[in-house]
Amino acid sequence: MANNWKTKRPEDLTDDEVRAMPDSEYMNDTQLAFFRLKLQKLKQDIHNSAGETTEHLREETVVVPDPADRATIEEEHALELRTRDRERKLLKKIEQSIGRIDAGDYGYCDETGEPIGVARLIARPTASLSLEAQQRRELKQKMFGD
Repeated sequence: MANNWKTKRPEDLTDDEVRAMPDSEYMNDTQLAFFRLKLQKLKQDIHNSAGETTEHLREETVVVPDPADRATIEEEHALELRTRDRERKLLKKIEQSIGRIDAGDYGYCDETGEPIGVARLIARPTASLSLEAQQRRELKQKMFGD
């Protein structure tokens, strides 16, 4: 599996094959294409679920006479809208990550300039900080607040 990636197209690569690439190949053209596809798929999935939310909200605009049922429906709508709001924020991060790929900065920490790591990027393709930098930031936020 160590050199499988050399003969495959980026869209045919698995996460494990990308993880198995040697460190000397970090953020090569194949990895960048792999992560671009991963980000674009994530973006498309979010757009698809947004369309489903619109349809779902449209379907359930029926007037329900029972206050308990109405409250349940309104709570479900509020939860769905909060989820979409989080996804909207994620869309911004996806766009920024694609821009970083275009600029040649993807895969490197914003604070330290060190590699973020393939495993972290597979888990969170929008990561812009190394694990250590992210932990430092979270510790500062915990200590000093936002």
